[in-house]
Amino acid sequence: MTLPRESISGTPKMSRHQNGEEYRNPTEVKKSQIVMPCHANHRQELSVGELLKWMDSTACLSAERHAGCPCVTASVDDIHFEHTIGVGQVVNIKAKVNRAFNTSMEVGIVVSCEDLFSDSHWRVCQAVATFVSQSTTGGKVQLHPLVPCTQAEQVEHSLAAERRRMRLVHADIVKDLLTNRAFQQVEVQEAEKAVPAERTRVESVELVLPTHANHQVNTFGGQIMAWMENVATIAASRLCNAHPTLQSIDMFHFRGPSHVGDRLVLKAIVNNAFKNSMEVGVCAEAYQGEGPLRHINSAFMTFEIRDREGKPCTLPRIRPEPLEGRRRYQEAIARNKIRLDRKYIISCKQTEVPLSVPWDLSNQVYLSYNNVSALKMLAARNNWLLNSEKNKVSLYTLEQKQVLSFKVETEVDIPAERAFMLLSDFSKRVEWDSNYKRCELILRVDDDDFLYRVVTPSIGQDGASNSPSADQGGKVQDFILLASRRPPCDSGDPYVIALRSVTLPTHPPTEGYNRGEVLCAGFSILEVSKNISKISYFNQASPEVLPYISTDIAGLSSSFYGIFCACNTFLQENRDDHASTPQSQPPSSTLKSAQLLTPNPL
Repeated sequence: MTLPRESISGTPKMSRHQNGEEYRNPTEVKKSQIVMPCHANHRQELSVGELLKWMDSTACLSAERHAGCPCVTASVDDIHFEHTIGVGQVVNIKAKVNRAFNTSMEVGIVVSCEDLFSDSHWRVCQAVATFVSQSTTGGKVQLHPLVPCTQAEQVEHSLAAERRRMRLVHADIVKDLLTNRAFQQVEVQEAEKAVPAERTRVESVELVLPTHANHQVNTFGGQIMAWMENVATIAASRLCNAHPTLQSIDMFHFRGPSHVGDRLVLKAIVNNAFKNSMEVGVCAEAYQGEGPLRHINSAFMTFEIRDREGKPCTLPRIRPEPLEGRRRYQEAIARNKIRLDRKYIISCKQTEVPLSVPWDLSNQVYLSYNNVSALKMLAARNNWLLNSEKNKVSLYTLEQKQVLSFKVETEVDIPAERAFMLLSDFSKRVEWDSNYKRCELILRVDDDDFLYRVVTPSIGQDGASNSPSADQGGKVQDFILLASRRPPCDSGDPYVIALRSVTLPTHPPTEGYNRGEVLCAGFSILEVSKNISKISYFNQASPEVLPYISTDIAGLSSSFYGIFCACNTFLQENRDDHASTPQSQPPSSTLKSAQLLTPNPL
């Protein structure tokens, strides 16, 4: 999976120990390799299959350095290939463990290319792989926690839990989307020169030798991926009689192990062709002797055909086979939507994602990830400047790339978990925040994600939200917000309540209201002691939000102090009141999920 540029694993600036030495993550492993003609394809570019083998072996060594025992590849998130690598250039691969869970760990991989003659460097791709530790008898090994030591490591450590959450529900997202009528009713678009799908079918058998396996005689995951990439490339070539370029590989999981002596059967076929890209489905199965076939892995790869100038060519239509072929054809359309959602929402920098991305059930988990990760990265910045302070309530500002963010922070006499439950119930925020005039729960997506419509007072010319000029002359503002809350995964992690704007087809802008936007906002609640919490509120100030805080930043008022005092009073009054929270609220009956699911089959 491509991650936000601010959080690329393995690319942080080196920090230093107190003795002046450069700090290096103890799990970090590097590999450098000159691309030789034997590694290249017909275009004298590094074969992606060869690159996948190098990436997997490097990541495996990093995982084993932390685990202290053999490890096997369990899954690999989406990989997007940004550039190719030519013969004579150097491939630099860096892998390190981002987080260790009970028996599995997430390893971040960054691949860059180096031209020795021009001394130029560029990024090729990055990936996240999950490895499982194994004992010599084949059982799983309990891993010791990984302690992050730098700011960049702390961010990756925190985001790894959110990526794991997204990884676990990925299959359900695909299944739910495929059951949607909009995709089931997609008709095959007939064309005079459509290519029969059976023409692209490929089947190949590989014998797993000791050179293809690790020290536990398990076939390297990277080797299996390389063989799969080979048959997928052949299938893509047969569609239009040209050499394809692999653009991306969707997230996949290894279903079972393969061993030395296995015969690996690899099958590939083009499932669907879009305007400039095609999806190829690949399946790997293994057998020994007369034994049954064992499903090892399935993957979906996206290819392009490029002209001499490097621009994507228009592809011919595909004519699917009856029954199973039509099913694959329709499923490819659904996966293409998910693929675009994941790449568009997850891989972009926060400032590159439009403020109000359309929300539906199929992209909810990716918007939620973007929501939480953006707040965690904002909170992790270490260059906040203290703007003002009043009775231990501090206002900080951060200006970066012409975006102004602010943070309000104080300590409150209340357990962190209780503060988290109270502040995550946005229906009660009107009781203490004068900037919230009304807050309506639109939809409870699940126990941790909610959709709200928030109405705020208009701002008068004097900057006061309740001034007569505001009431008479300006319109009130409303916001459609996705609220995502997360409890800590480990001790030392904060509770997080993240907010961002989304759009809903059922809630368009209405007359009498100015539709506002929230780029990134929310609370971070850290347990200082059993009964003391440090509460921090963050906001990347959009033009609609800035007027509410501008006078405080300019030193002309201290309304932030009054609001936080009101918040403190609210928390103290409800400290022992275990009334309803968002978890116990029923889903809103005013909006059914089916109404929100508005996929575009094209």
